[in-house]
Amino acid sequence: MKLIFEMGAPGRGCDLLAECPTPYTPTNVALREKPLHLPEVSETELSRHYTELAKQAHGVNDGFYPLGSCTMKYNPKINEEAAALPGFTQIHPLQDTPDIQGCLEVISETEQALCAITGMDACTLQPAAGAHGEFTGLLLIKAYHASRGDDARRKIIVPDSAHGTNPASAAMAGFDVVNIVSDAHGCVDLDALKAAVGDDTAGLMLTNPNTVGLFDPNIAEITRIVREAGGLCYYDGANLNAIMGITRPGDMGFDVMHLNLHKTFSTPHGGGGPGSGPVACKAFLADFLPGVRAIPAGDGLAMSRAPHSIGDVRSFYGNFLVVVRALCYILTLGREGIPEAAVGAVLNANYMMHQLKPYYQMAYDHTCMHEFVLTLEQEKRTYNVSALDIAKALLDHGIHPPTMYFPLIVHEALMIEPTETESRETLDEAIQIFIDVRKQSEKAPEDMHQYPLATPVRRLDEVTAARKPVVRYTWE
Repeated sequence: MKLIFEMGAPGRGCDLLAECPTPYTPTNVALREKPLHLPEVSETELSRHYTELAKQAHGVNDGFYPLGSCTMKYNPKINEEAAALPGFTQIHPLQDTPDIQGCLEVISETEQALCAITGMDACTLQPAAGAHGEFTGLLLIKAYHASRGDDARRKIIVPDSAHGTNPASAAMAGFDVVNIVSDAHGCVDLDALKAAVGDDTAGLMLTNPNTVGLFDPNIAEITRIVREAGGLCYYDGANLNAIMGITRPGDMGFDVMHLNLHKTFSTPHGGGGPGSGPVACKAFLADFLPGVRAIPAGDGLAMSRAPHSIGDVRSFYGNFLVVVRALCYILTLGREGIPEAAVGAVLNANYMMHQLKPYYQMAYDHTCMHEFVLTLEQEKRTYNVSALDIAKALLDHGIHPPTMYFPLIVHEALMIEPTETESRETLDEAIQIFIDVRKQSEKAPEDMHQYPLATPVRRLDEVTAARKPVVRYTWE
């Protein structure tokens, strides 16, 4: 399709706004050396352009989207309607406190709900994404040790099955990263953990269920080992969708965690963002939380900053309308619906894994939680068909590919997360497609290197695209 800059003609446009009544006098600072390049298109061309873009994108509204660890589940439209209410959209963060009581109530109720779900005591909604939440949580750990004069604690322990953002966040926060290996069952190796902890341990970052979809049976022992060494335990909440309402990180021995509202609590994700990565913590870390929080004051609510706050990690109150959507989702599901959603996610994943076992090798052949990991190592060795080939072939069947080549501890990995919002009929259709693609890879392995055949663009040179991206239009 054409870029919007390649459409239209000089002088063409669609004047939808009345002329501004306020006189405008440009200053030297505002003057451009060259005219601003903007597309000159009619309303018809503009409408067709965005319609065509929508047709070329694939989201949860289009079909099955089993992107592992990212919980790409359906976003209920009631959430969008709540976030579009004028009382939330036509407001400014610098308005006087009496004028924003409804918004403060949303913030307060959301914080309380997230604390109840996670087993934590305090929460900030300011972080704007999951990795941003990781960084914020690590700054809390850093501030805690500094407040005790324990500056020797410089190391953060991260399992080799962690999300890639974990070691990156720890390094950005100024810590040294210590990687520990997983055991033969895909969980934390307790001997490796015991050998890693010491007087220099600041904390542990752990995802549970982990990135191969397994709930670590030794979770209480893991947190005990770290805490007895003087470290704090950080919980990566990316996979909370599997356990919400059933078990709580705070009860497992974790001190601080982030949540992904754009995963677990069904708010826009990816290109439909922005996201939100609230951080919840135990009471002894609450004095270090960033930003301001809504607290009771008289007959209403007021904003208050923690006495030893690490400062602001984002402007104002975070991505507020994402928070509105999340609270709407939580209130809609309630105490009964939240664990029901988690049970549905686990059921769907295990159903799909069981149905695919005769055709694909599972990386870890155990009961999984919300996701499971296939390994195409045997297909690669026998037929020269890779995980990438399988993923590309799925595109021609209207399925978004699963996560590829992650976690790194599994060779030729495909990580599948069906989520609770998919029906059994959808799962059965997807399972059959996976089976058909697997049979095709054995029958005609050379053809697998050509897929996809029916998408707007064929197989791309992804290495060049990553290393030499073209991200803006160049005018002649």
